[in-house]
Amino acid sequence: MRTDEQGGATLSSSRFVCTANHGFAPYAQEELRRLFGSVKSTVIVPGEIFLVTLPAEASEAVGAITGQPPMFLRHLFPVHFQEEGTDLAQVLERLVAFIRNRRELIDQRVSLQVRKGANSSWTESAGALKQALSEQLSDLPMEQTVQEADVIVSVFADTDTWYAGVSHPQDNLSDWSGGAVRFQKEEGQISRAKFKLLEAEATFGIDFSAFHQGLDIGAAPGGWTSFLLERGLKVTAVDPAKMEPSLMKYANLTFLRKNASEVKFKENTFDLLVCDMSWSPKQMARLVTDLLYSLRSGGTAIVTVKLMHKKPLALIHDVMASFEQSGMQIQRAKQLFHNRDEITLYMIKYGK
Repeated sequence: MRTDEQGGATLSSSRFVCTANHGFAPYAQEELRRLFGSVKSTVIVPGEIFLVTLPAEASEAVGAITGQPPMFLRHLFPVHFQEEGTDLAQVLERLVAFIRNRRELIDQRVSLQVRKGANSSWTESAGALKQALSEQLSDLPMEQTVQEADVIVSVFADTDTWYAGVSHPQDNLSDWSGGAVRFQKEEGQISRAKFKLLEAEATFGIDFSAFHQGLDIGAAPGGWTSFLLERGLKVTAVDPAKMEPSLMKYANLTFLRKNASEVKFKENTFDLLVCDMSWSPKQMARLVTDLLYSLRSGGTAIVTVKLMHKKPLALIHDVMASFEQSGMQIQRAKQLFHNRDEITLYMIKYGK
């Protein structure tokens, strides 16, 4: 709580640049409205990035957001610096001065994360802007790093206004710039679907190598199956379509070329169930719940929910409710960077 010049109380507030997957910013804004009540927001990049003013001090606001992890809000950083971007030399000078004056950077591992709008006054790439800033900050007593930073300096060079802020990685919801998690595609990789499990592994803290028996429903062409095989699991893959031929060399793979509705297993066979089918969400939920008898108590399920509905929040609520009624405890529901137009559910089957 602050006081004005007349001694009256005024409400504290803080501002953040927020990012969601393209097209889902309105749902990230709705999450913040539900958490804080009335909030003021301004679009920076339509459907993706927005500036929000929250009715709480920055630390309090971040605590509330991280205490109830959002589904659609992918990344945020506090706004400590804002400057009109018409005079490029002046903006750069003031931005460098702002960063140099931040005492919390001294003797720390610092990641400089730079993004830009399509019509930014900085006409070169974001990488070139980062390099220019890095060179002007090279004499500071800090170690510049990409990952595993103690502190992050975030910069967004918009069309008319530049924003910057300093924060700890855990307070940004993601330690990747803008929450855009990047993995390098491997030689022979079957599909980019593998990146979803890699990101889920990091975001949810799941050790996939700790599982033994995995069931992959709707597995073809085998992106998720290949990931689980690489982690050392015995995998039963189910799909009426063909799998990538290179997977057939794995002795730990059992492939059932059938519809998921046609297979039967012994009870408590698997300790992990995954599903990344491009089917309607409710149909996917019915197929998965019908096979939950084969998942052991305490077993984990990872499924994606395709958001093909005009009211995704209501759809997600219905799908989650169907899983909860079938004995699953939802640990997290999150739209990962690699999800695009879907979310990932991380669930555990509770015992009797």
